[in-house]
Amino acid sequence: MAKPVLLVVDDDADVLKAIEHDLRGRFADRYRIMGAHSGAEALEALEHCRAHHQMVALLLVDQRMPGMSGMEFIRTASTLFPDSKRVLLTAYSDPEAVISGLNEARLHYYLMKPWDPPEEKLFPVIEDLLFDWQTEHRPYEGIRVIGHRWSATSHEVKDFLSRNQVPFRWLDIESAHHDRHDRQLMQSIRNDDACFPLVMLPDGSRLSQPSMSDLADKIGLHTRNETPFYDLVILGAGPAGLAAAVYGASEGLSTLMIEQEAPGGQAGTSSRIENYLGFPTGLSGGELARRAVTQARRFGVEILTPQQATALQIKDQYRVVTLGDGSEVSCHTLLIATGVSYRRLDVPSLDRLTGAGVYYGAAMTEAMSCRDDDVYVVGGANSAGQASIYFSKYARTVTMLVRADGLEKSMSSYLIDEIKAIPNISVRTFTEINEVHGESNLEAITLKNAQTGETEKVRATALFIFIGAAPRTDWLEGVVTRDPNGFIVSGNDLKTDGKMPASWPLDREPFLLETSVPGVFVAGDARHGSVKRVASGVGEGAIAVQFIHQYLSSIR
Repeated sequence: MAKPVLLVVDDDADVLKAIEHDLRGRFADRYRIMGAHSGAEALEALEHCRAHHQMVALLLVDQRMPGMSGMEFIRTASTLFPDSKRVLLTAYSDPEAVISGLNEARLHYYLMKPWDPPEEKLFPVIEDLLFDWQTEHRPYEGIRVIGHRWSATSHEVKDFLSRNQVPFRWLDIESAHHDRHDRQLMQSIRNDDACFPLVMLPDGSRLSQPSMSDLADKIGLHTRNETPFYDLVILGAGPAGLAAAVYGASEGLSTLMIEQEAPGGQAGTSSRIENYLGFPTGLSGGELARRAVTQARRFGVEILTPQQATALQIKDQYRVVTLGDGSEVSCHTLLIATGVSYRRLDVPSLDRLTGAGVYYGAAMTEAMSCRDDDVYVVGGANSAGQASIYFSKYARTVTMLVRADGLEKSMSSYLIDEIKAIPNISVRTFTEINEVHGESNLEAITLKNAQTGETEKVRATALFIFIGAAPRTDWLEGVVTRDPNGFIVSGNDLKTDGKMPASWPLDREPFLLETSVPGVFVAGDARHGSVKRVASGVGEGAIAVQFIHQYLSSIR
């Protein structure tokens, strides 16, 4: 396979030569370094790459070029290679270009001239961007997933691998767009009467219609804890759980984190988080999860996935968690950071088509399959807006279906402005799904106007749902106090008329994030009264560790 391309564009011959030299010295073993002296020349190079099916991993472009500015080039180049990482090379006097690039061209980063020393100012940035690109977009020949686009199980396998950041190559058994080798491979599989989805592993073994636990074992994920006892067990690897894991382990606590699906939680499915402090170019939920998991493991955090808690017992000073496979793990302190899941849409036949055109959450693994299709997004909050912007790069049209009179009450203004500027995104207000249609996969949906009652049947092959949030806490019924919606109550919220319930066993009041059971804490979206923001979850996870230390001091 040909090396992916790093394209550098600068009209200054000396600057172009210097940056090409630096990039070749660091990346030539993995990437092909190409240079262009103008935007027009660079566009010709990209057209050549596309015609020869070459991948372009990164565009590094100078802003001040005659004829076509860097921003103008990036906007055009993004239509040819929407998945490439985009970096603007600017001078200190170009703040307006940078801001414009962040808002309009969705830059991934910007670099200031000069970039010396490259070991500090150039290479770390490029390495990080290329790692993200390779994780998310580069086909990996070691693992192949073969199945049907409209198979719910195939979707589950792809989503599981993608969210756990395991590179794989997807082959649609019904697609005609495969090379000769792939066609021969799939023909041999058909002759073997294989059951799909089929996961082909580098060692030559195959998994047919695998469970997620079997798949996890094969690809090297850990589903069983190494020791029976920990200072801190964290349930959930979303932003709150990951932050608590990093702070807890870095401060000397033996820490186990248990995740039911994949690190990152619901935030991990976000295509772009643009208002997280310290990341002016934004970052995807997958990037945030990858960085946090790497950080946690560096401090010695043990991570189990996919694994879930099914019961909690309190035995003196120990908290005992029963896992889905029947095993148990004990700890002094437990942090519940299981987050929330999207509520199900109550529409006839919808469940039958879930995974076959109907998806809950961003389901970014399906974006490429939506190329030139008409996509519908249900919801009007930030997650729906981020997904709509992401899908607009692939789909012919993206239609947001909103029950309210607009987006202003539920979505950040910066997202509203971006949506308005994208021509193939439209917003239909006072609209809800009345019915879905299709036998083996979604083919059409019936829309209903909530004001007039009028209905309209429209063709649709993909429907993504982002409505409400339900906590995953049913298994805690009768153990910790929850509110009527299932969110876990903590701290002063446990009081009634200023008094703690009779069941509280200690003389002291509960700590800020402590539940009705001493030593059991809650952080993030599962907490009653939480602010549903990534930064809030990270903050609560960090704060919880401080109270965990105080609790541990009181029992030792």
